[in-house]
Amino acid sequence: MSVVSKQLEASDIRPLIRRARKAAHVLATLSGERRNEALLAAANAIEARADEILAANEKDCAAAQQAVERGELSRAMFARLRTTERGVAEMAAKVREVAQLPDPLHRRLATTELDDGLVLHKETCPLGVVGVVFESRPEVVVQISSLALKSGNAVCLKGGAEAAESNATLVSIWRDALSAFPDVPVDSVVLIHTREDVAQILTLHEDIDLIVPRGSDSFVRYVMEHSRIPVLGHGEGICHVYVHSDADLRKAIDVSYDSKVQYPAVCNAMETLLVHQEIAPIFLPVMIKEFRNASVEVRGCARTQKFANGEEVIPATEEDWKKEYSDLIVSIKVVDGVNEAIEHINRYGSRHTESIVTESHDVAARFMEFVDAANVFQNASTRFSDGFRYGLGAEVGISTGKLHARGPVGLEGLTIYKYKLFGKGQTVASYSKGQRTFKHRTIEG
Repeated sequence: MSVVSKQLEASDIRPLIRRARKAAHVLATLSGERRNEALLAAANAIEARADEILAANEKDCAAAQQAVERGELSRAMFARLRTTERGVAEMAAKVREVAQLPDPLHRRLATTELDDGLVLHKETCPLGVVGVVFESRPEVVVQISSLALKSGNAVCLKGGAEAAESNATLVSIWRDALSAFPDVPVDSVVLIHTREDVAQILTLHEDIDLIVPRGSDSFVRYVMEHSRIPVLGHGEGICHVYVHSDADLRKAIDVSYDSKVQYPAVCNAMETLLVHQEIAPIFLPVMIKEFRNASVEVRGCARTQKFANGEEVIPATEEDWKKEYSDLIVSIKVVDGVNEAIEHINRYGSRHTESIVTESHDVAARFMEFVDAANVFQNASTRFSDGFRYGLGAEVGISTGKLHARGPVGLEGLTIYKYKLFGKGQTVASYSKGQRTFKHRTIEG
């Protein structure tokens, strides 16, 4: 019997989530050193049991290949699903990277002396229980579990059905590694399996503190509309590169190519290329050829088609500007200048990642100031929008919202703060009657 089959028996997940809640309370009391020891043990276990992970992933891929052939699963989703020996090694490496990060807990953010002997501290603490729903990529299990453990949070994971064997195996290995530590509860990582389970967790606002949905825009909106639990995440990743009139051609070609071709199946890949009309006659014939040589399907506006130089360019429609292809497809639009580029991005973009290629500091500054996105770059590929590449160790997801956390969400996004007030028997009445007055003196360090 597979790991998945063994774990599909329970229909009511409330007891599972409550165990995770209790585990979260324990994790919050552990020292940073102890959490790091558990992380390193998990990394070692992933390496030692790589064959099990690859075998489970091969089962998933075999089933997924049939789904691709039936048209039930996209090539992009299949690409996200497969892992390799190198992929497993990278999973372990990222866990170790997280272990090396500074402890995010119990950091004193501010200290205020309200009055003599009445001192208020503002300190970081865990969120509690985080529910994460994601698709395809098995390495997400490891990334999220490592960030959760490091930040003292329990996590409830729900992966896509296409990665069921891979996810179950990784969670099993993780829990086995934690079982070697009597004070680290294995229920700090739990896995659920069905859509019905997801529907249940959306109702458990007393036990789950945050939901992170990683999927389609419609799914993220569904979660937001059907739960009282705070939601952190993003839907579509409609990212743009804008090539300004003064762009260095080599940089423009390299950034545009990498943003689309390096890994087209992910949310930080470029979907639409915007090109200033003055540089279009020089840049576009070369860029379109580069794309076509990489088997990228090019869709372009009427002005773009004029610069195709014999390469195939499919006429772009209004729907193309709204589309997250997650595939080797790109739409190209020639614009009159940076203002039109900004207007296009703010109308059609998903507030994820936007990049400008320009040698002008002033133009880049204008672009970065007025584009509404969590990540804005100059002369750099959109693919840099990633928690690991930002030095966060890994990421739970990318948030395009404007509350709590934004952009790649790492350890800091999994913590909140609490106020700790230390007094000597003071009461509010003495201040209300004017017998005492507040000092409100900031204490540094």
